[in-house]
Amino acid sequence: MIYIYIAIIGGYVLLFFLSWKEEGRGPFGRMASYILRRQEGLCRGRTGGKYNWKRELSRRQLGDKLKTLRPSEGASVQVRKYYLSQYQAALTIVFAGTLVCAAAWLGAHGSPLLIDGNYIWRKPYGEGDIPVKLAVQVEGEEEEIFEYMVEERKYTRQEAEDLYQEAVTILPDMIRGQNDSLEDIRRNLELVTHMEGYPFDISWESSSYGIVNTDGTVDNAELTEGALITLTAHFQYRQWSWEHVLYVQVNPAVYTYQEMFRKKIEDGLRMQEEFTESAEVMVLPDNLESKPIAWKEIIEDSSGYLLWLVLFAAAALYWGRGKELDKQLERRKRELLLDYPEIVNKLSLYMGAGMTIRNAFAKMGEDYKRQQKERRRYVYEEILITCYELQSGKSEREAYDHFGRRCQVQAYMKLSTLLSQNIRKGSNDLLRVLRQEADNAFAERKNLAKKLGEEAGTKLLLPMMMMLCIVMVIIMIPAYFSFMM
Repeated sequence: MIYIYIAIIGGYVLLFFLSWKEEGRGPFGRMASYILRRQEGLCRGRTGGKYNWKRELSRRQLGDKLKTLRPSEGASVQVRKYYLSQYQAALTIVFAGTLVCAAAWLGAHGSPLLIDGNYIWRKPYGEGDIPVKLAVQVEGEEEEIFEYMVEERKYTRQEAEDLYQEAVTILPDMIRGQNDSLEDIRRNLELVTHMEGYPFDISWESSSYGIVNTDGTVDNAELTEGALITLTAHFQYRQWSWEHVLYVQVNPAVYTYQEMFRKKIEDGLRMQEEFTESAEVMVLPDNLESKPIAWKEIIEDSSGYLLWLVLFAAAALYWGRGKELDKQLERRKRELLLDYPEIVNKLSLYMGAGMTIRNAFAKMGEDYKRQQKERRRYVYEEILITCYELQSGKSEREAYDHFGRRCQVQAYMKLSTLLSQNIRKGSNDLLRVLRQEADNAFAERKNLAKKLGEEAGTKLLLPMMMMLCIVMVIIMIPAYFSFMM
């Protein structure tokens, strides 16, 4: 493959020198201009051919599309710019991709694991094993492929012995923790089980687990004098093991003034607890070394956090109610749009049957009042208000104008304008206009219904994803526990 990569890069070098005098942005722009010029010259040389006819047709169609998007510039100029940008992008991607492929090939072949046909370098201790894929060919047999794990290098007995001798010299400083030395132990030890840079597994034994435990915990609170403790470290590597004995002097704990003060109070509480363990009440100590003690209960009061929670809930509710109002207004607008085709259609039907506009509104209002218990509709509520205004003596033109403004939807404003103009001018063409408006309204309602269906499908994605996750958990948890058992 490296020869293919070299050939592609060599082609780019050649193209770079050939396109040196071309116009264009950057080397790839000049290369694209050179290729396009050579291609146009080649096509002009093939006059009358089928290839030219197809190419000219595609260029003309492309020019029409580009001219539609940008009419201020000529079609031929836009087509040339389009092809130049396409060629430049393709040249850039191929060149960058070839460089990446060549780098990947060099990375894969630059440090081979197999040397001289039958040697594989192991990694040093602690750096892990090496996965290697090998193909073996035996004379007279088919080639076999193996995936093998070459383990990291292991130490010999002598090398491990040398490392052990080195490790035991630094072990005392590693385990003493915050103590000054092993001859004065007053705090916990750090009994390590591994040492960085060394291959040993270390386990510990103690001559007195009550004072020094194998996890390094030191219990010297009851000591009145120092105690000499023997710690035995067991080093294990492969099949070899070593033992190293350490002697530590555990001395009584030394407390600060504050620690001693707290200890005296704790001792006093413990004595009072034992003294009054059978009484109904526990009497707290009233003095410490002849000094009076005042006790005060620390009450965990979480009411402040609760108040913040209440204030946050109130603010969230206030904000949510405002959003809910906006949602209701949006639902009202959507319902008005859905009912608009029905209203226009009824108006055209009633007027076609000989009713006036006023009687048509009254008819729709009466029908709605009879069916009002089933469901309230915003547009019919507005129609009822319009009927009441007409009954109260308002002119029809004013009532219809108010109807459109109350609906606050462009379609109803248009309808109220048509009705008002008909009353003011006395046009006889209203019925035809209403029928045409009804057809347009039904078409718009179909589009709105399609849009609402798409929104509903989008809203179902989250519940579907949650159900999928629940199903996966229900399936995977029993399978996991059955595998663990």
